[in-house]
Amino acid sequence: MCRHIAWLGEPRSLADLVLEPPHSLLVQSYAPRRQQHGLVNADGWGVGFFAEGRALPARWRASRPLWHDASFASVAPTISTTCAVAAVRSATVGMPIEDTAVAPFTDGRWLLSHNGRIDRTVLPATAVAESLCDAAMVAAHVFTAGPESLGDIVCDLGGRDPQARLNLLLSNGSRVLATTWGDTLSYLVTAAGVVVASEPYDDDPGWVDVPDRHLVDVTADGLSVTPLEPT
Repeated sequence: MCRHIAWLGEPRSLADLVLEPPHSLLVQSYAPRRQQHGLVNADGWGVGFFAEGRALPARWRASRPLWHDASFASVAPTISTTCAVAAVRSATVGMPIEDTAVAPFTDGRWLLSHNGRIDRTVLPATAVAESLCDAAMVAAHVFTAGPESLGDIVCDLGGRDPQARLNLLLSNGSRVLATTWGDTLSYLVTAAGVVVASEPYDDDPGWVDVPDRHLVDVTADGLSVTPLEPT
């Protein structure tokens, strides 16, 4: 359920990242190639990005399918960013369909997308979430606990709910963090920057598949992939 993507590098338009590749997030909203749970991602879409001169990330989210949003398609080519997180949503059964339930979520500093599901009863009740959906509650927990300890957070939650799927994707504008825990993830390193995504958006042979239960950490200094050890 859900597909997401992040970019960190030279300025790039949102259209170039989300709409234009042959197997873009737009295509993945109705025809994902590697999605293991669900067939389409029609329960909403969202893009968060960092703009020069603005401290807070900007977001554009909607609870309708991405292919129905002509206004975003018309504006996306005009917006460039050095860092973005975008997602299309397939809602967990029983979760609300509303704009506030669509990733990316934010605490004003970080953007976060959750590809997966979790039993909400295992999450601490102390964090204030944007929505009552499981993804928003996971995001609130991560923001409260500290995204810098993402690997430990995911291992802890996976121990609390063995059926959880916890592919998380985060960025603060200068760093991208991602986990694999029950679903697919790949990355592509280019001369212009790094793409991290649920699945490749084209057939470039440079895409690298990340093994399950691993943490990806991307900064201007490089990229690392480390195993996640369950507690």
